[in-house]
Amino acid sequence: MEYMHHPVLAQEVLEQLSPPAKNPLMIDCTLGEGGHALLFLERYPDLRVIGLDRDPHIIEKAKKRLAPFKERFTAVNTWFDEYLTAYDQEAPSAILFDLGISIYHYEESGRGFSFGRSEDLDMRLDPSAPFSVADIVNTFREKEIADIIFTNGEERYGRRIASAICNYRNKQPITRSDELAAIIRQAVPASYRYGRIHPATRTFQALRIAVNNELDRIVPAVDRAIEILRPKGRVAVISFHSLEDRPVKHLFRKRADGCVCPPEAPRCTCGGKPAITILTKKPIVPSEQECQENPPSRSAKLRVAEKLEDYP
Repeated sequence: MEYMHHPVLAQEVLEQLSPPAKNPLMIDCTLGEGGHALLFLERYPDLRVIGLDRDPHIIEKAKKRLAPFKERFTAVNTWFDEYLTAYDQEAPSAILFDLGISIYHYEESGRGFSFGRSEDLDMRLDPSAPFSVADIVNTFREKEIADIIFTNGEERYGRRIASAICNYRNKQPITRSDELAAIIRQAVPASYRYGRIHPATRTFQALRIAVNNELDRIVPAVDRAIEILRPKGRVAVISFHSLEDRPVKHLFRKRADGCVCPPEAPRCTCGGKPAITILTKKPIVPSEQECQENPPSRSAKLRVAEKLEDYP
């Protein structure tokens, strides 16, 4: 079986999440094809890994890939925020989030993640989710579509793109990924049409985020990860754009400070205690060599925190 995705910042993650305990447990919250999990299971012979992924198809690929590790690996088909919220088992020594979408989804899933292919306009990681991207572009109000594109994609031409989508759908439904990409391409100015990135990049990102509710899952999940870690355990988060990285950075700072009083309060009255120490004052980024060998890694940022030994 062929595996498309190359784990980002692989060596850096292996070093930063080196298990501090004997017979340690790691939770890989974004298992994908199992690339990071494979490296950890090979490097640390007594490590056990629980791998989470909501996509039932990609998790089957990971289970086959990691089958040689037998009872050391367990796969769970779930959203990571839902799993961590309900988690009440052994405290893990390491928790990893790789928030990027796997190359598998662009190359193999057939669900319209890529604007360079003609596929059904879906983009759901969970096939049972109530609505797809096709539902958004064909049934949501123009303002709702524009807000999604601007908020989740930081796309400055969001209003123009939303207007073009609604004009097109008045004639016929939008059902294919390349069809939507062509609409976007025609909606933006010529100078933007031939810019550094494809003009549909931010809109496709925005719609994918919306249909999978990606951003709303991050802070609750990382916050809960800090709570369930064992003392001296570590949490690592790999993000790929500012909408993912910014809330993680702010959460780490908040949990490292401990105080949850309003900024205008003259003194701390909450009695909060620091929970973590931040190990990456600046995020770790890929080397030039990795960027050349694995271009999707170019925008990756890795942030790592360690749970304090005396945190309750």
